[in-house]
Amino acid sequence: MSLHSYQTVDRAQLAEDIDQLHQQALADIGPDDFKHLKSMERWGKLCSLIGYGTAWLFPNPISALLISQGSFTRWTQVAHPIVHKSYDKNTAVGANYTSKTFGRGWRRFVDWPDWMTLPGWHHEHDLLHHYNLGETTDPNNAQYNMEWLRQSKLPIGLRYAIVAFFSGIWKISYYTPRTHKELLLKNARQQGRPAPVMTRVGAWSWFTPQGRSLWLQSVLPYIGYRFVLIPLLFLPLGSFAATSVLLNSILAEIFTNMHSFLVMMPNHAGDDVMAFETKSDSKGEFYLRQILGSVNYPTGSNFNDFFYGWLNYQIEHHLWPEMPLSQYQKLQPRVKALCEKHNIPYCQDSIFKRLLKAVDIMVGKTSMLKPAVAQ
Repeated sequence: MSLHSYQTVDRAQLAEDIDQLHQQALADIGPDDFKHLKSMERWGKLCSLIGYGTAWLFPNPISALLISQGSFTRWTQVAHPIVHKSYDKNTAVGANYTSKTFGRGWRRFVDWPDWMTLPGWHHEHDLLHHYNLGETTDPNNAQYNMEWLRQSKLPIGLRYAIVAFFSGIWKISYYTPRTHKELLLKNARQQGRPAPVMTRVGAWSWFTPQGRSLWLQSVLPYIGYRFVLIPLLFLPLGSFAATSVLLNSILAEIFTNMHSFLVMMPNHAGDDVMAFETKSDSKGEFYLRQILGSVNYPTGSNFNDFFYGWLNYQIEHHLWPEMPLSQYQKLQPRVKALCEKHNIPYCQDSIFKRLLKAVDIMVGKTSMLKPAVAQ
């Protein structure tokens, strides 16, 4: 889409057409959607079972990859849609698969063991990201967040190396403290308190309230679960078995970070993806931004979508974040046809092509599109 064409889209008609697709999809939701979720959950559990079932033998990348896929599945294909309330109104769903119960209290490590707390991730992702897509207030705006690297005097090759290293630790180094920070700010606002002082050093310091709560609520519980408790369960098989599980768990953590970075970072970044400096002023404008600010990968089958975590339907997901996973397969070709009708580009590329475009944004080689240029 040319920047000029962006200005000429019939936003009212676009909103009407998208709402019509939405109503058709809502009418189609039923027990099969929950069966599909359970199927994806079983695939993920099977990966974890085989991974840990072989991890005690010796440190190896195969076991680590399977453990990683299990963790990735739990986050992207179970927690993600459930926290978005995708199955709350489905009569076939058990209570533990609704947003009010899933991951709450002691169920955190049963339902979704991860670095991030569920309330923090829900606020940062479901609310701030989804309703501020591509804006400077979007906590996942890659161009804005990486401005320190984009504007640095470092050689371009070193910048790419920094991003590559970052991809292996990004959940703990960025996503966890970011979700924690946004939750603290939200709580302060709700309680009528001034915004607490937030610094990058203070975020990790045991001597600040922000840092202590991060360690106590996120870092230490996950380390204790993933890297202490689980390896100790294999101690009856010998110290070598427990050590092997620990090493495979650490390697799996790196793989999970790289996998999620590969899938998530390119979803909203590239020199052909739009960023915005103002708030949307209508429903049609909001929908248009979800399309122009998102990128899909190859779609079409459960096996394919499983490895993408169903984040390959990012356009459809941002239009209707509360949809069950299986509905995105049905909606995708219809949304693509709708975009053709309105002369809106529907961006769907190889994930590796999109990764390169996203990294180019992060290192400052390219920049996001800005519709204001067309005025």
